[in-house]
Amino acid sequence: MAGVPLQRTPSFIEMAPRRAIASFENLVALANYQERLTEARKMVWRDRGEPVVELGDLWECLEHAGRGGLRAGTLAFNIRAGVNLFLLVFRFRKLAKNERIAALRHAIFGSDSIRFAAMLASFVSIYKFLINALPMYSPVETYTKRHSFSEFVLDDAEDEDDVDSGNATPSTSTAPPYEKRRSSRPLLSARRPRLSLSVTAQQIMVRKKTRRWHAVVAGAIAGAVAIMFEKKGRRVTIAQQLFVRGLQGSYNALSTKHGFHIPHGDIIVFALMSGQILYGFLLRPDTLPRSYNVWVGQASKVPMEAVKMNRDLVRTGQFDPQDVVKLLKRPDVTRNNRTALFSMYEMATSPEPSFGPAFGPCEAVHPMVDSCTALPFPRFMDVFKWMFPIYGALHFIPMILFKRNAFLKAPKDMLLRAGWGTTRSSAFLATFVIIYQTYFCLKHNLHSFLVSRQALSAYKIPQPLIDVLVSKPSFWIGGLLSGFSLFVEEKRRRGELAMYVLPKGLESVWVMLRGKGLVFNTGNFGEPLLTAIGMGMVMSTYQNDPQHLSGLVRRVMYQFIGPN
Repeated sequence: MAGVPLQRTPSFIEMAPRRAIASFENLVALANYQERLTEARKMVWRDRGEPVVELGDLWECLEHAGRGGLRAGTLAFNIRAGVNLFLLVFRFRKLAKNERIAALRHAIFGSDSIRFAAMLASFVSIYKFLINALPMYSPVETYTKRHSFSEFVLDDAEDEDDVDSGNATPSTSTAPPYEKRRSSRPLLSARRPRLSLSVTAQQIMVRKKTRRWHAVVAGAIAGAVAIMFEKKGRRVTIAQQLFVRGLQGSYNALSTKHGFHIPHGDIIVFALMSGQILYGFLLRPDTLPRSYNVWVGQASKVPMEAVKMNRDLVRTGQFDPQDVVKLLKRPDVTRNNRTALFSMYEMATSPEPSFGPAFGPCEAVHPMVDSCTALPFPRFMDVFKWMFPIYGALHFIPMILFKRNAFLKAPKDMLLRAGWGTTRSSAFLATFVIIYQTYFCLKHNLHSFLVSRQALSAYKIPQPLIDVLVSKPSFWIGGLLSGFSLFVEEKRRRGELAMYVLPKGLESVWVMLRGKGLVFNTGNFGEPLLTAIGMGMVMSTYQNDPQHLSGLVRRVMYQFIGPN
């Protein structure tokens, strides 16, 4: 029929318009760009559930370790340089103009950044090589638990691609007869779960689990070598933190395995270490780092002259009169306390000096308050106001930096939560201080009262029992009681605070025992040895029971090391 168009498909190639071709090319370029961006992001931040890398020989282990060490070193360098730049911002304007470029260059490319990068790069590369190479010479016999369906599905003979896609099937050539019967059930495929990438990676780690001593040896060797790249002054702090993190993970694993639990264990640890730290601060400052002594003195709001007077009186029975002179020069000393301190100075400088009781006088501990009973509230407020901006920064800055989405969705709730957390943290430290200082004044006033009543009382209290109130162990007991102030703090922060004071307390105990000849002197090998022990425990837990490590340690380890 005339005028009716043909309905058949043209046999020639129909060219698309140039605009359509350009759009398609742009889409391809955008897809390639996004893929490269994703790959670049993975070099900086590791996704959850990264699959385990299958390695066949030592050369592949070495290549895998080299790539991991390079990635860890680059990440560590950027983190340390970023922290240095962040700290430089607060003092950049105070620097002279001719010093700013040098300070900026040192913050980014200084020895701190290079040492930190070298330490983590060496640790990751050595650990990844050993943890993958050791099983090749000491293989682990794999097995399947008959009562666990997920482990039965993930048999060693299965293909890893099938595992990732959730379509894994058990091997019929190597499975025991019992497993063959289970695999022949018609409804097995319908019941098989579709595993996510994170679950799959974890299951593969289970079936490829190394021997525990593999992780211990790899972590110990890598830690001992890596710590040597850091400055000597920082090695102790790093080694201590790694050691206590290893203790924490090992304890959690053992308590879960054997079914025991210590109620309020974090508070008990904090109280015990507080007793040792305050004993060291008051009587043995040589057992604590100088910076820590300074910080404790600032937090206590007690004049350092009073601390020195108490230490001299307890240990030698006399004090330096110049400490009293320095106290008398303070503008906040009350009239009554000034009179009492001046009397002490006159007795100490007389031809026949008399130094009074063998403990620091209350007039020196709180020269701005006359009565010991009036001390707690003003001292509480002094410490609270001093700590509030510090804890405020610790609560608000991480919230804004790391919880930005939650903050933008509910800024009021997040600000209230951070404000309440700051208040609790500040109140915790203020409570800690007033407990100890109330205990300090109470036991010394009670000692003076009992001594004065001995001559008038018909019933004589044994003098050794009275002297317990001013004995050296009594100062340790005060720190123990102060440690229970941790109940004021939020529950999820108690463990971190216990881990913060634990290395300081253990260091103080070690120095005291070494002074008495009860422990050996480690010399120049102390930091590497402590790091090796700590990293052996940490990596053993990370490789076999990662859920028993704290969330912070687990995330850091995963970002730097990965599944293997």
